[in-house]
Amino acid sequence: MQDNNFKIDRHSLKTAISRVETDKIVTRGYNQRDLIEKIRYSDMVFLLLKGRLPSIMEGKIFNHVLVSFCDHGVTPPSTQTARIVTSSGSPVNSAVAGALLSFGHKHAGAIEKAMELYQSKINSSYLIDDSEIDNKQIAGLAIEIYQDYILKGKKVPGFGHRYHNIDPRANKLMEIVIKEGFIGPHIKLALALEDLIYEKKQIRLNVDGANAAILSDLGFTPDLGLGVFIIGRIPGIIAHIHEEKMDEDEFRRFCDLDDVIYQQKR
Repeated sequence: MQDNNFKIDRHSLKTAISRVETDKIVTRGYNQRDLIEKIRYSDMVFLLLKGRLPSIMEGKIFNHVLVSFCDHGVTPPSTQTARIVTSSGSPVNSAVAGALLSFGHKHAGAIEKAMELYQSKINSSYLIDDSEIDNKQIAGLAIEIYQDYILKGKKVPGFGHRYHNIDPRANKLMEIVIKEGFIGPHIKLALALEDLIYEKKQIRLNVDGANAAILSDLGFTPDLGLGVFIIGRIPGIIAHIHEEKMDEDEFRRFCDLDDVIYQQKR
């Protein structure tokens, strides 16, 4: 039999995240023994994703972001999926996987789109660290978005909610960043846009829109938006999985026979 010439390059795996040695793990240049003792979990997430530790202010704000994503009851498709999968007797990892697979364009997809929108507009401007001039530019960008979306009958990503007239999470997040003085150009843009949209449509920022602006001012790129949302939401999903397993009957019925509408072929 002819030998298989396929060989794996011993050095094909490259990473700058963690270095593992005998009795030692170094993550982004920090010994994990020190990180375990000295930083919060949210700081560790920031370090992993950004490659550096957050400042005190950044750490506080990022922690608020993760908490705001934690749970929205049994209303989201991801939570319902996790509970149904759990009721079939599947292990927690399968239920979590089911929840994650339900994230898509209609569920959890708005944060990346909002980040792309905010960042593309801010990157197209020339801000000069003169608050009066910059604020006028940002107001102009908000008007551009308003004209491109609202006047053309399109939904602005990160605005409106099925259950809330005022999303309490978004409202609180904006209250916090204003109080803490953490207001960068993306947050200014989101707030200016909210004023315009609310005046016309009575629609406000939702948690995705608020966090899209905050994460943008924290320096996150849009491709990490959904990932940050998932990190924040997983604890809530696991809590629902555990509750379903402990408190509900097995093999939950999605519907009864009488609930099905059969469409007859003509």
